[in-house]
Amino acid sequence: MSNNYTGLKFFLRAFSYKNYRLFFSGQIISLTGTWMQMIAVVWLVYRLSHSAFLLGLVGFTSQIPTFFFSPVAGVLADHLERRKILITTQTLAMLQAFLLAGLALTSRISVGWIVILSIFLGIINAFDAPVRQAFVMDMIEKKADLGNAIALNSSMFNAARLLGPSLAGIIIAAFGEGICFLLNGVSFLAVILALLLMQTKQKKSPFETSHMLKRLKEGLVYAFGFKPIRYTLFLVTFFSLIGMSYVVVMPVVAKEILGGNAKTLGFLMGAAGLGALIGTIYLAAQKTSQGLEIIIPFSAIIFGVSLIIFSFSHILWLSLLLMLCVGFGMMVQMAASNTVIQTITDDDKRGRVMSLFTMAFMGMGPFGSLLAGGLTEKIGAAHTLIINGSLCVVAALLFSTRMGLIRQTIETNKDSTAGKD
Repeated sequence: MSNNYTGLKFFLRAFSYKNYRLFFSGQIISLTGTWMQMIAVVWLVYRLSHSAFLLGLVGFTSQIPTFFFSPVAGVLADHLERRKILITTQTLAMLQAFLLAGLALTSRISVGWIVILSIFLGIINAFDAPVRQAFVMDMIEKKADLGNAIALNSSMFNAARLLGPSLAGIIIAAFGEGICFLLNGVSFLAVILALLLMQTKQKKSPFETSHMLKRLKEGLVYAFGFKPIRYTLFLVTFFSLIGMSYVVVMPVVAKEILGGNAKTLGFLMGAAGLGALIGTIYLAAQKTSQGLEIIIPFSAIIFGVSLIIFSFSHILWLSLLLMLCVGFGMMVQMAASNTVIQTITDDDKRGRVMSLFTMAFMGMGPFGSLLAGGLTEKIGAAHTLIINGSLCVVAALLFSTRMGLIRQTIETNKDSTAGKD
């Protein structure tokens, strides 16, 4: 029983599952490389073009495939072996990183090549992300431990987010962007090996390609007909579109407002990663999913207010502190939303619902990137951040008016599954 854990064992209870330990160890290495590549890409694009719009364009091309392909990935995740899908997507992502490294190290890289390879990676991630979200349940046998696993996944993501950008800033300054791409490619070997070593018992259901549209419709009707899922997805969608696009303007802030360089950008993103890591530790310590409906809008307000104040800062240490708060608010809001949705979703529709979460979380990002890049070109980075932060606060306040319904659904779900652990 998961509720017999105490102290540190309770905090790390998802590690009692061998498959999860393998997944965690492989992913944290791979994700560190991924964050190094992300920072290297945005810095390289800005160095080559000095254009905030092109920064937004590259962000758009890397994420827009998620908007179109995630629903298909969700159907596949409910009917095919998720572990094998992840091995394929991780192998292709490794190939993309090595191609990027080869072009950069031979001085053949250009914004055009970055756009092409960003589209390629975007297609890979469109299939990888929703499958990876649903894969958590294949590693965690007890539903009561699901929230802890999701929180630890987020802590893993943000530990990498803390380390990766900081390493990237140092490596870019010393050796150039190409080494970051090369190291990212090598890092994928860790997660591929972990997946190969796993033995999972996923419950698969019969699947025929001709039924694809029927399965897609079934998932959409379920998710948007269930108000708690619908409201939560809407908030995640808005934050992805308006809130998370702050990353696009960070190179502009680092260089033009704070007068820094690639190291400054790395420190800013690292501070956001530290804040997000603190947030996931906070969530991992939560005993149940009850109360998360309150945490979601509260953390969203922290994010919005911190982003507004950050827009006025010209002092590095203050900017770093505010980025810590930004990272905390964003990650707590997203991870808590993820946990709420997975807690109340029927198991046989989990892949399709999580594909919609992925569309909301990542699929709207490209539109936000274009919007933020274009807006920054017109009115500047500071004013863009003020607008985005203010809109996020308004969205959080509107969501808070629906907390009662979500709370009732979580409590009902807990009562119905109390005897299953």
